[in-house]
Amino acid sequence: MKKILFILVFCFLATPLSVLASADTDGDGINDKDEQEVYFTDPLKADTDGDGHNDKEELTNGYSPHNPKPVKLEDNDADNDGLSDRMELNFHTNLLNPDTDGDGYKDGEEIDNGYNPLSQEKEKLKKRIEINTTKQELSYWLGTVRMDIFKISSGKISTPTPKGRFVVDGKVPKAWSGNYGLWMPWFMSLKKGLFGIHELPVWPNGYREGENHLGTAVSHGCIRLGVGPAEKLYNWTPIGTEVIIN
Repeated sequence: MKKILFILVFCFLATPLSVLASADTDGDGINDKDEQEVYFTDPLKADTDGDGHNDKEELTNGYSPHNPKPVKLEDNDADNDGLSDRMELNFHTNLLNPDTDGDGYKDGEEIDNGYNPLSQEKEKLKKRIEINTTKQELSYWLGTVRMDIFKISSGKISTPTPKGRFVVDGKVPKAWSGNYGLWMPWFMSLKKGLFGIHELPVWPNGYREGENHLGTAVSHGCIRLGVGPAEKLYNWTPIGTEVIIN
């Protein structure tokens, strides 16, 4: 018996880690290590949620392997921590544990306040905004994770949006442009107000520039956002946030 046990232990120790890491006990196409440490699915059960689709099939198609209903990863919150399964995967947190780092704060709560959900220390993650004038897109990031992406309207050829690295140096919920005679809701100043990021402008008579302008460079140099995204970004962005414009 001791001899058999010795042989088993020796074989285990002699097995390359790469082989152990690639083991797929349930044959669902996801190795056991990733099932346990990344997706938190059952390595002994090909279809964790029992919906008739194996775990890899669901993940490949963007569905949650933790919900028997056909729910997308971004719409499912398996552990009810306020962070979608998609974001849990992006931040490498535990999809089934609402407080991954055990510091007493839910993962979603930490992300909402800009903290690292993988550290018990009060570690802030850096926020930044990136603007691509070619694609007419704005994305905002917390650490290495892109939180969302919005369609924009940057400066037209005659009044181009400056490119380079800037910081948000001021915020006004409803700024007035004396140069162009219009309101700029949720205005975030760049380069001391030379230009900024704001919602679709509103003229004094109440007319608002249309959503159809988004995706086309038609502004006077500012970066315009749609109704909803502008306020969301305004509330998320502290003064001092880096803005990269290409």
